[in-house]
Amino acid sequence: MFLKNYTSEVPVSQTIYRIEQVLIKCRVTGITKEYNPQGQVAAIIFQFPGPTGQELTVRLPADKEKALEALWLNYADGEKLSADGQRLAYSPYKKKKRSDFAQQAERTAWKIVQDWVEVQMSMIQMNQADQLEVFLPYIWDGERTIYRKIKDSNFRALLPEKTDDLCLAQ
Repeated sequence: MFLKNYTSEVPVSQTIYRIEQVLIKCRVTGITKEYNPQGQVAAIIFQFPGPTGQELTVRLPADKEKALEALWLNYADGEKLSADGQRLAYSPYKKKKRSDFAQQAERTAWKIVQDWVEVQMSMIQMNQADQLEVFLPYIWDGERTIYRKIKDSNFRALLPEKTDDLCLAQ
């Protein structure tokens, strides 16, 4: 498995600061943070003017739990897990538990968001894409992202309204 930034030692606060600096340089009009119940930053939320001038809101999350699962499964590498899935069952060489990867998972998740933001903003600055094009899945209405709305509708919004039109086109 290829995992970028899986050994990052950069503190989460520093990574989030760097993301904010990139966003500021790219003239977003507002930045805020969303915190989880444990007091950790769960998402960065920012605004930018849309194509018709209206403010669009983007929510970029870093899912620490999913990152933890990926790091843990990468470490387990096919080894048999304990019944609770929190440690390896029989490995004489691997002694870590799933919880040993928690802080690394948070650092890695945010570093990947940072890399993604930097690449997307570079594409925008190089006129390879515009802001709406790259951030469209993350446009947020205060409850759900565009992607989540489409997914919750079983992707119906991506299909033509009439399937007869598809047959005629062939």
